[in-house]
Amino acid sequence: MPDELLAGTVAALSARGPRLTWTVGWTMIARSWRLTVRNVDWFMTSLSLPVILMLMMVCVFGGAIQPGGHYVDYVAPGVLIVCVGFGAGNTAVSVAQDLTTGIIDRFRSTDVSGEVLINGHVVASVARNLVATALVFGVAFALGFRSSAGPVSWLVAVGVLTLFILALSWLAATVGVMARSVGAASGMAFFIAFLAYPSSALVLPRTMPAWLRGFAQGQPITPVVDTVRGLLSGGTMGASAWEAAAWSLGIIAVSMVAAGAIFRHRTR
Repeated sequence: MPDELLAGTVAALSARGPRLTWTVGWTMIARSWRLTVRNVDWFMTSLSLPVILMLMMVCVFGGAIQPGGHYVDYVAPGVLIVCVGFGAGNTAVSVAQDLTTGIIDRFRSTDVSGEVLINGHVVASVARNLVATALVFGVAFALGFRSSAGPVSWLVAVGVLTLFILALSWLAATVGVMARSVGAASGMAFFIAFLAYPSSALVLPRTMPAWLRGFAQGQPITPVVDTVRGLLSGGTMGASAWEAAAWSLGIIAVSMVAAGAIFRHRTR
């Protein structure tokens, strides 16, 4: 459905009362997903990047980092987070593109909140990242990844990961609302993707210089990766799970409030 026609549909639904707000929300989610699927190059890049990164980390660097040959067990959860960061960058760009093309002004003329409009991009981002997550695990198993975790541990690990994907997607959407151009959004989102590198995602923080080690241990990605890695290795959640949940929920809350406030300021 073209965006101009979709804007008219949203306006018609909004005029029928607050009971149909959820319908408008699903309409925006469906629009964002259609935009993802239509952009074949972008969609294929989003899916191929996790596979390439996993192959590179295990087959190219794995032997040097951990000569014992079990680096794939360590790095698989970390690669997931790295790819989530890149995926979040796509979310920032798509939000910024909507704001700069003017279609958001058409949607905003209805009684739909900015959070509902942005949420469509966020949900589509979560869906893309979950598909990429499945691909990463498939490649990891092909490369020798093995997990001793039971079904409950797997479910909890996926839940922790999904919550953090949602958090980074909302953070990226906020970046997209802040940016004044698509290029600026892409540049600002780079810092979100970069956060995974100075963490426990790819290497042990204790191997880093002291000044960087403190940052790696105190940033949100490390407890998320440590929790997922611990669960998939058959261990328990530990204190890192609560820290990961606190970081994720905090990022979601702050990002939703900030994105809504900035959106209203830009579109009033």
